[in-house]
Amino acid sequence: MVQWTDFERQTIQSIFGKMDYDDVGPAALSRCLIVYPWTQRYFGNFGNLSNAAAIQGNPKVAAHGKTVLQGLVRAVKNMDDIKATFTELSVLHSEKLRVDPDNFRLLADCLTIVVAARMGADFTADVQGAFQKFLAIVVCSLCRQYH
Repeated sequence: MVQWTDFERQTIQSIFGKMDYDDVGPAALSRCLIVYPWTQRYFGNFGNLSNAAAIQGNPKVAAHGKTVLQGLVRAVKNMDDIKATFTELSVLHSEKLRVDPDNFRLLADCLTIVVAARMGADFTADVQGAFQKFLAIVVCSLCRQYH
């Protein structure tokens, strides 16, 4: 079981409480698909992903980016048992969709960059540490079916 400090809990809840899901989710997933183009192979039914403008303007990318953030909200609400929270999602991504588990890490990195850009000076090293710890636990929980 993961141990969370009060600061970490408050920081994660604050970040997600203030987050504009319609902005951050699509921006993070778009960034991932642009920076790491091989991740696009899992989104063949999303239509045009031929360039950055197409990806950033793609409504299916935007919708899935919001879905990803809603999944993270579930983790925020269940910080003491993130692993159980993502059991079904982990099975779906590993067994049915066969997503390379490293892609979760790449998306988490892109999400960190987007959140840092939106928060500016408020994204201190301590805040980043709490946020990245949270994302690392989520990624680990999603990847556990691969082991």
